Amino acid sequence: MSRDLTKTLTYLSIHLTVGFSVAYAFTGSVTLAGGIALIEPCINAVAFFFHERAWQRFDARRRSLGGRIATA
Repeated sequence: MSRDLTKTLTYLSIHLTVGFSVAYAFTGSVTLAGGIALIEPCINAVAFFFHERAWQRFDARRRSLGGRIATA
């Protein structure tokens, strides 16, 4: 399993736990908290995976240009 996928899955498990806990604390409903905990973090995990991939491409491009891309 790739490192990016492993990071994505561990991030997802943490996010699901936190999302469910917060939603349950606010709503008191297991059903509603479960729905919120499944939808939002899953979408966020997919976004995180592509975010990591974009940074890998950026770093690879910077290396291929000899570090000439300015960074803040």
